[in-house]
This record gives sequence, structure tokens and C-alpha cells, in this order.
Amino acid sequence: MFADRVLSGMRPTGSLHLGHYHGVLKNWIKLQQQYECLFFVADWHALTTHYDTPEIIEQNAWDMVIDWLAAGVDPSQAILFIQSKVPAHAELYLLLSMMTPLGWLERVPTYKDQQEKLSEKDLSTYGFLGYPLLQSADILIYRANLVPVGEDQAPHVEFTREICRRFNHIYGKEPGFEEKAELAIKKLGSKKSKLYAELRTLYQEQGDDNALEEAKSLLNEQQNLSLGDRERLFGYLEGGGKMILIEPEALLTEASKMPGLDGQKMSKSYNNTISLREDPESIRKKIRTMPTDPARVRRSDPGDPAKCPVWQFHVVYSDTQTCDWVQSGCTTAAIGCLECKAPVIDAILAEQAPMIERIKKYEEDPTLVRNIIADGCEKANKLAEDTMRDIREAMGLNYS
Repeated sequence: MFADRVLSGMRPTGSLHLGHYHGVLKNWIKLQQQYECLFFVADWHALTTHYDTPEIIEQNAWDMVIDWLAAGVDPSQAILFIQSKVPAHAELYLLLSMMTPLGWLERVPTYKDQQEKLSEKDLSTYGFLGYPLLQSADILIYRANLVPVGEDQAPHVEFTREICRRFNHIYGKEPGFEEKAELAIKKLGSKKSKLYAELRTLYQEQGDDNALEEAKSLLNEQQNLSLGDRERLFGYLEGGGKMILIEPEALLTEASKMPGLDGQKMSKSYNNTISLREDPESIRKKIRTMPTDPARVRRSDPGDPAKCPVWQFHVVYSDTQTCDWVQSGCTTAAIGCLECKAPVIDAILAEQAPMIERIKKYEEDPTLVRNIIADGCEKANKLAEDTMRDIREAMGLNYS
């Protein structure tokens, strides 16, 4: 339960583009080889801003999952599922809302930013105000301790940590907690009991973080403890009550260096994208017609790669030798813009070739995708229900 577990999701926007691949999916592919990973379609989150166009969500979700699989996200290494197919997300969201101060939601940085950016929509809704709490429920329901985010999303993880601490503080006070914790310590055996007690004292009296980490490692190694005893000992270690929910940490990801065709951020709203399932001829045409350094009016005019959107594509796709060739050729007018673009076209087509092959397989047999998601939803539901059992008990809702 306390092994590293990663959770990440994407709103269903339909077919994905190179910005998604280089900004998110390549990172997911790396993470699935290192951690237990859950990747989900955030369809309820889509409704927080697109509540008036629900008809696009389902097809967008299937298209997006196909692109995940085509890019190399592997259902044998990660659990892939749809948020709304795991009802416990909504149950935990509701229960957390009972104890979440309104001011905490209103001060989330993206709340006012998004309202200003999407001013054409009426976002003065309960769902939009509460979406950071729904994100918290998404994370906490799986006791995920690592959440890959860019710097702009880090405040959402910090918000989740605050919610987690508040929940554990309010609901982790089970009757006779200390006595139960002391009994659980004895189950460790005399040698490990003594070590646990020493490390706990070092942390609580001297704030020794190394002692805390050592004690956590000690508990993680114990196979004979029940889930309840394990949670009690984690909570007792830090001087609180029973640790019902796990505080997540932000796993900061590098900002995507993938620009759009016009040099802005790659985005469907800017109409400057190359999709993961784009036709090769369309890719060639888009790259060939990309704007370049305005100073290069004629072929013989020297240019500056730093002022050219194509250079940013070389940063992503080209090796050092090619980049040196571009720098030298552009600044001396030894190469023309079409020559400069050729290696970029070749690199994108080479990257997409295996994806296009995999996409065909899933488009030709949609049941493959449905079965992968059904299997993932089943696994996600089981993990979520394990957490909800403890939450209902802590909140007096188990009615046994």
C-alpha cells in the first residue's frame, strides 16, 4: 500500500498532438517502467468547463485512449481507466466537501485565471469552484503518493496535501488510538519495537527527518501487520492519529519544448498542431509552409535561428550535428529554409510511423480498446473501494 504509486489524468479532448506526446505521454511511458501507475480519462473534469457540450466527451475519450496506446502507454504496466466508471471518486469528492473550507477553494491560483481565460463561458458554478477538490479526490482515493505535474499545477498538489492533513486530523482520532498503536508496536517483535520507539522519539523530540524516513522504511518492510495496524503506526510515528489518507508529492515534470507551427504553444485553439495520427503528406505541407525568420526575405539573406519557429523543432528533434549545420547554414545563408525543414519532416515522420501502425490496429478493432479500459476500470474500482472502506469507517458511515 505504501509503495510508490503514480496517478495522472487527461481531459478527453479527442485525438492528441505532438505537444501532448512530448509534454505528457513520453513522461508517462518512462514512469510506467519505474512505478505502479494509474492513468485516467478525466471525463468529469471535462464537464466542469464543457457542461453544455457533453455529446463530444465519449468519442473524444476513445480517440484519446487510442493515442495513449499508440504512443506506447502499456496496459500491462499501467492501469488505464475512465474517471466516471469509478463512482468512488464522486463519493470521496462529496465527503471531502463536507470539511473543505470555502476560502481554500477560492484561493487556488487557477480558479480566477481560468474564469478570465474562458470569459465566454459562465463558470460561476459549484462544479468549477470545486474542481480542485475533485482532483484531490482523484489522487487520494488511490493513496497515490506521486503526481506528475508542471510547475503551474503544483499548487493543486499542495492543496491536496492540505486536504489530506485536515482529513487525517479530524477523522484519524479513533477511540483508544494510543493503546491500539502500542499493541501494534509489540507485533513488530522486541528488536524492531525498540528501534521504532527510538526513531519515533528522535523525530518527535528533535525533528530528525532521517529518523522519520528510517522508521517509515521499517514499517514498509513488515509483512505481518494488518492494514489498520500499519496505518496506526504511521500516524503514531508523526504524532497524529491513524493515517487514513496518504499525502501526495508533486513529481515536477519539465515543461514541453514542443512549440506550435507558429512558434506559440501547440494548441488546438491556436490551430497550430500536428496530430499523432496526421497524414504524412499533411505533415510535409504543414512544416514546409511554417513561417521562418522574417529577415530571410530572399534565399541569399542570412537569418537568425533564434527568431525562427522551425529552430524550436530542431531543438526537439535534431542531434547536435544537425543543429550545428542549421546554425551555420542559416546565419551564412548557405542553406535555404526548405533545406532546413527537411530533417524536421523526416524526424516527425519516423517518430509517427510506429504510432500510425498501432492506431490502425485499434481503429480496426474497437473492442480491443474497450476491453483494456474495462479491465483497468475493474482494477481501479477495487483499489478505490479499499480506500473508501477505511474512509466510511473513520467517518462513522460503515453501518456494520
